[in-house]
Amino acid sequence: MLKKLLQAQLALLLLVFAPFAHAGPKIENWTTTNGLRVYYVHAPELPMLDMRLAFDAGSARDGAKPGLAMLTNNMLDKGAAGLSEDQLAEQFESIGAGFGSGTSMDMASVSLRTLTLEKEQKAALDTWLKVLSKPDFPQKDFERVQKLTLVGLQAEKQDPASLGSKAFYKALYGDHPYGQSENGTEESIPALKIADLKAFYQQYYVAKNGLLAIVGAVDRKQAEALGEQVAGVLPTGEAAAPIPEVKPLTEAKLVKIPYPATQAHILVGQIGDKRGDADYFTLYMGNQVLGGSGFTSRLMKEVRDARGLSYSVGSYFAPFAQLGVFEVNLQTKLAQTDEALKVVREVLAKFQKAGPTGEELEAAKKDITGGFPLRTANNSQIVEYVGIIGFYKLPLDYLDTFTGKINALSREQIADAFTRRVQPDKMVTVIVGGDEK
Repeated sequence: MLKKLLQAQLALLLLVFAPFAHAGPKIENWTTTNGLRVYYVHAPELPMLDMRLAFDAGSARDGAKPGLAMLTNNMLDKGAAGLSEDQLAEQFESIGAGFGSGTSMDMASVSLRTLTLEKEQKAALDTWLKVLSKPDFPQKDFERVQKLTLVGLQAEKQDPASLGSKAFYKALYGDHPYGQSENGTEESIPALKIADLKAFYQQYYVAKNGLLAIVGAVDRKQAEALGEQVAGVLPTGEAAAPIPEVKPLTEAKLVKIPYPATQAHILVGQIGDKRGDADYFTLYMGNQVLGGSGFTSRLMKEVRDARGLSYSVGSYFAPFAQLGVFEVNLQTKLAQTDEALKVVREVLAKFQKAGPTGEELEAAKKDITGGFPLRTANNSQIVEYVGIIGFYKLPLDYLDTFTGKINALSREQIADAFTRRVQPDKMVTVIVGGDEK
């Protein structure tokens, strides 16, 4: 359960980097002797230590073997240093430690949460380092993971949201690595071998390709020792080559997927922004008004409240290492598909031309800046944020300056960014629902 929770938190954090309203935690960073980058926050309030090791080893590195990154990461705790999955789990649980792992488009991560009591911390760290550095990749467990993955792929065929999302990314990115399915395909998963996972692990799970985030009740000297200890079990290796640049769409695309349902699942969107993008703040702020603020968003008011065309409708920007996505999604009755799409495009065109109203802008700013306490409620949340800042090489004062940059934005700046970056006439539209006709 903990592993699934951490995976869900990571996926949510890769889609939208939650902003902070007040001064963020002080972040320090350095590089170990063999090239592992370390980002550290001293948090002495609780006797806890959170560590998150991320590698540039997400699904964008799968190449011709979709699902390889995910299966490699999933197999790390299925057996290590001669210990079985159950034995490893028992060692963590016996001292109250928590292990987590997960993959996204850009990265793969392995995390640890433990008490800082000397005995418990040492035991937790020893077991964690075994999982990290000595995975056994047992054949029997590998075959089980393969079967479970195939069951999941079969289940996705009955889920219109999954069908739509995969078709959307494929239409948007084509042959680019971001266009591949993170959990593979029914053809690629059975074709994977243990040797493929070991080769992927040996290439990407190395010091120079990693980032270690440390948050907890350890001082700088202790954190440096931890960094060297983690780096010491990793080969030095080399950093992964940059992910290829994403090419913007040159024309509109329409994808219709037959599905026996009374409702249509609709996705409309295009290439968006990336981490560290010069327009990140304006696009994020603008989308908060357009479709990111739930029941108070412009899309919700026009599509749902004014016309009753959909129960829910929203939009978001998902920045990646390279250009991510801008997406509007909604569900509506099949007979209302054309009308709903027309309203969505009208709302987007109007917003693009004039930006938010003064009232909408102020409400969105308060909404964003007011959420800081909840977003930094515990160390496990902070270590996720720090890891993202480090992985994408964002400025160390990113959290401290976020509020000021948000509050300084004007309606004109937002309209300008949407005019330059959003192209309504060159978007992908995916409709899941209806018959072949």
